[in-house]
Amino acid sequence: MKKTLILVRHATAEDQSFRIKDFDRNLNSKGLSESLAMGKWLVQEGVKPDAFVSSPASRAFKTAEIIAGQFKVSVDDIQRQEGIYDGGPRAYLQAVNNASEQYSTLILFGHNPDITYFAEYLSGASIGSMKKGSAAFIEFKNQKWEEISAKTGDLVLYKTPKQVREEE
Repeated sequence: MKKTLILVRHATAEDQSFRIKDFDRNLNSKGLSESLAMGKWLVQEGVKPDAFVSSPASRAFKTAEIIAGQFKVSVDDIQRQEGIYDGGPRAYLQAVNNASEQYSTLILFGHNPDITYFAEYLSGASIGSMKKGSAAFIEFKNQKWEEISAKTGDLVLYKTPKQVREEE
């Protein structure tokens, strides 16, 4: 059975400052708009995520919440994975490898640079640096989530909020 992993980098957040811990940075108005545009686009494209997994950091979780909302998925159904915030690409791999086999499409929300490294690690593709709010679709053929590792997937689509807006 084919598996699809959608990696979403959190949308644009407020700048870092000494007043706010990095973990607590929220999306700014541009980020809210990017998340909404991507969520609407995913629904229009007929994407059907079986599970939403997110970093617990404010900006990633809010991106997940807005996109999940477009699918009429409750915020309570978004799984928080602590390691995605600062555990490096290995934490992303662990989140994917531990996904239930009943899921065929998993959407995972995280942070750069790790999310870009992870997408490139799984697919062998060169993405450069994932833009804020962008999504990378990686497909795996005849694999279980627990078997996914380096270069086992194909990058089939990479989409940015800017590209989505240009199509409207």
